[in-house]
Amino acid sequence: MDDIDRAILRELQVDGRIPYADLGPKVGLSPSAARLRLQRLIDAKAVQVVGVTDPMTMGQQAMALLGLRVDGDPRAVADELSRHDEVVYTVLTSGGFDLFAEVVCPGPRDLLDFINDVVRPVEGVAAVENFPYFAIHTHRFLWHVD
Repeated sequence: MDDIDRAILRELQVDGRIPYADLGPKVGLSPSAARLRLQRLIDAKAVQVVGVTDPMTMGQQAMALLGLRVDGDPRAVADELSRHDEVVYTVLTSGGFDLFAEVVCPGPRDLLDFINDVVRPVEGVAAVENFPYFAIHTHRFLWHVD
């Protein structure tokens, strides 16, 4: 990955729908060269261009990161949790928690019910810590591309 590739990625983080006619000049290329560069990154699986929804606009008002401690294989717990629509993603860790799960629910009561009625009964879940957060404004996930 060279400086132009990184410039393309930075621009896509700002606006993932930027037209090639605008992207090319911003990164020092023609529109067609920018299209080819991005396609090369996609083909190499170095980047994915995907749509990400904003939970707030989709009617989900309660969001949380759950830190789970697991007795046994955390992969089995991650697999079970990922079957539920409320779970955005799961990630295995090697720190104080065995597993993190990000969840979104319609409201605070739904979040509490999901944790108590769905997450805690999963075989292997020993403890759950709930880190709720509130997306007052649309949030973006940006990777520092240098």
